[in-house]
Formats: sequence, structure tokens, C-alpha cells
Amino acid sequence: MELPEKLLKVVKQFSRLPGVGEKTALRQTLIMTKWNKEDLVAFAEAVKNLSELNHCSKCGMYCDDQLCKICLDYHRVNAKTICVVESVTDCLAIERSGNFRGKFHILFGVLNPLLGIGPDELKLDTLINRVSNEEIEELILAVNPSVEGDATCAYIKQSLPSHINVDRIGFGIPMGGSLEFVDSLTITKALENRRHL
Repeated sequence: MELPEKLLKVVKQFSRLPGVGEKTALRQTLIMTKWNKEDLVAFAEAVKNLSELNHCSKCGMYCDDQLCKICLDYHRVNAKTICVVESVTDCLAIERSGNFRGKFHILFGVLNPLLGIGPDELKLDTLINRVSNEEIEELILAVNPSVEGDATCAYIKQSLPSHINVDRIGFGIPMGGSLEFVDSLTITKALENRRHL
């Protein structure tokens, strides 16, 4: 059965989202056909406004103006610690934990010469300048454990003055996890990241 072009266009756009196949996209589109006109217009307007979203001029987080809400938080303005993450979702995960009250810097990727992603693409010079300009004393590298992530962390550490304290977040066994079900690489990382009690 051939569906109307207006429906098919919406299905095609939904299918572009990660993890959304054609069946799910069609199901979502058909649900939306039951919405009233005002709700559809509000949904379309909200999606359209994504094109006007800005990046914070300091950390890279999404924002409406020049600075994001994290950088505008008066409790963090004088913080001397920056947590460096790969993505916005990593930043949000750390924020949800409620245990970090410093500043953030989002890289939007990691070094990967095979894909043409070098220091310029990640704007690492912006991070280095920020450390100097904001008199940062400590950098926490919350970059995912991978060959590219390790290379990115090593590059950042080499680019900073020696008096800056640089730490990498620990990796290993998740809370409530059982050793018998954990892969060998995770166990290796857990052993490397052990600490004295």
C-alpha cells in the first residue's frame, strides 16, 4: 500500500535518528497524525529552533546565548578545576551524578588521524588557553578508554604546563558488578586503577 508523500517524508526524517528503523519511524509518525494541529505546530517549531542553538563560547555546551548555564553558575565561576569530556552526553552524565562542582570542557570527539581529526578539529588550543586564562590548577580527563582516547589524553597532558595537575578518571568494575561476568580488559583497567586503602 502506497502512503501519502507527506507521511513518507516524516518517516524518512525519523529514520535518520540513531536506533530508529523504518517500522519505528512509521509507528511514531502515525501516532503524531492523532495529535491536534497546535501540538504538531509546537513540535515542528521546537525542532526548527534546534538550528538556532548556540555553543557556549567557553566550554562548548549547548546554550541560548554566549554562555551556558553551567558556565554562568556563580558557584563555579572561580572553580580551579576543569573536567574534559568527549561529548555533551558525557557532560550531562557527570552533571547528573551531582558530585562535580567545577567547570567543563567538551571536545566533541577524540584525536583520530585516520578520520582526519587532529588537534585543530578538536580546538585543543582553546582548552590550553582556557587553562592559562582562568588560572586552572587541575584538569580531570573524563575521556572514554580507547586507543584514540588515550592518545587524546596524552596529547593534552603534554601540551599543558608541568604545574597543572592532570588526572584521568578511573575505569573498572561497575558498582554491583560481579568479577566472573566482567571482560578481561575491564579487569585489567580495574587493576591498573587500584588505590591504597
